[in-house]
Amino acid sequence: MTSDELNKFAQRYATAWCSQDPKKVAALFAEDGSISINNGAAATGRAAIAQEAQAFMATFPDMIVTFDKLEPRGDSAVFHWTLTGTNTGPGGTGNKVRISGNELWKINNDGLIAESKGSFDAENYARQLKDN
Repeated sequence: MTSDELNKFAQRYATAWCSQDPKKVAALFAEDGSISINNGAAATGRAAIAQEAQAFMATFPDMIVTFDKLEPRGDSAVFHWTLTGTNTGPGGTGNKVRISGNELWKINNDGLIAESKGSFDAENYARQLKDN
């Protein structure tokens, strides 16, 4: 994938997270792709990835994910993002949250994410849910 193609892909990825349609996120992964967040168990396969996306989308119905920057690294890339949203989903606090993080992607030969290892500051996130 060229640098330009990778940047366009990253923008589509951020847009998919904003769509409130978890299948749009999952479609950017290989059929047997995986995502793990903060060293948690990996969600493997598009159905499991869609469930992970749905959890965030339900928690933040107004969620916006912005594409901050991309660091290409050979057959992988680091996607930097910022999530903003209001925690008004089931059991929500009503608090506004703004967190930044990144995902280390391994891209397969079809130009899809084979593996994503994401991370964000979980303590900061928890503090924002409680303190606002």
